[in-house]
Amino acid sequence: MNENLFAPFICPSIMGISTLPIIILFPCLIFSTPKRWLPNRMQILQIWLIRLITKQMMSMHNKLGRSWTLMLMSLILFIATTNLLGLLPYSFTPTTQLSMNLGMAIPLWMGTVVMGFRNKPKASLAHFLPQGTPTPLIPMLIIIETISLFIQPIALAVRLTANITAGHLLIHLIGSAALALTSISLALSSITFIILFLLTILEFAVALIQAYVFTLLVSLYLHDNT
Repeated sequence: MNENLFAPFICPSIMGISTLPIIILFPCLIFSTPKRWLPNRMQILQIWLIRLITKQMMSMHNKLGRSWTLMLMSLILFIATTNLLGLLPYSFTPTTQLSMNLGMAIPLWMGTVVMGFRNKPKASLAHFLPQGTPTPLIPMLIIIETISLFIQPIALAVRLTANITAGHLLIHLIGSAALALTSISLALSSITFIILFLLTILEFAVALIQAYVFTLLVSLYLHDNT
């Protein structure tokens, strides 16, 4: 019980060299390139899910926004597979690292903002000052809107990091409790194991939902700027 709770979140390394790039590239191996005319069932399921998500997420965009379709679909697949692989025993979840999530959120957010100022500068600047604002409140509202704009990528990264980290910590704590209770009470240990099993199923759902939420918010930022 003296084990460090945050040990699973430390980036693994071999001979002092970080293995994070290899772990990040590993999900790409799951989505193999079809090498035959007729796809198998797994590839059919992948195509169906990608089409469904694309239709739901990109239907609200104009022609300029739909040019981001490939990037957003790659983003949601990458985050989802990375989160799911992190639920395997003795594995590492890169999305528990705030630095990595900021590295995904900031460039995407900045791209949407730059696109907004480039294609419709008047509408983008109008977001800083709502119509009908009283004159004495103009400086304060501009400061508030500017801060809220710069908080968007931080909120994206912190939301993903917090949800994935909290789920892994709960699984670790309940798993340790179930193991400790085996020598005390078999009934309590069984109940705790059932809770652990249900929580693991919930974490599978959370891993997919957080990938969808992250990508959906980027899509909404893109919609506001195109």
